[in-house]
Amino acid sequence: MARFAYVVYCTNLGCSHRAEYKIASRWSDGVTAELKTYGLVCAECLPQAFRESIRKQAECRRAPKEILEPPGIYRLAPGKGDLELERLFDLEDQLRSSMNLAPSDLPTGQDREEA
Repeated sequence: MARFAYVVYCTNLGCSHRAEYKIASRWSDGVTAELKTYGLVCAECLPQAFRESIRKQAECRRAPKEILEPPGIYRLAPGKGDLELERLFDLEDQLRSSMNLAPSDLPTGQDREEA
């Protein structure tokens, strides 16, 4: 699979900063799995984009046996595919706390090690 070797810019409307984070949910239909991307954002746009991703994920309808986990924040890294990106659980916790959202929606303990 080809890896990106170009500059990725923030996908928030009107922002021209380089993207530092990928906001995505782990998705599976029971046969295949991937990250469903909500946005590629800079640090400045991250809180607003993360809040919006949580709203979009909550509104997403799923087919039977389809899984869509709560959104996560991943550090973008040139040359790395989705499975190689570092998930930033502490940053997710910090943002969820600032939004008064229950951290119980996030994977914890062993689930976090598998994520």
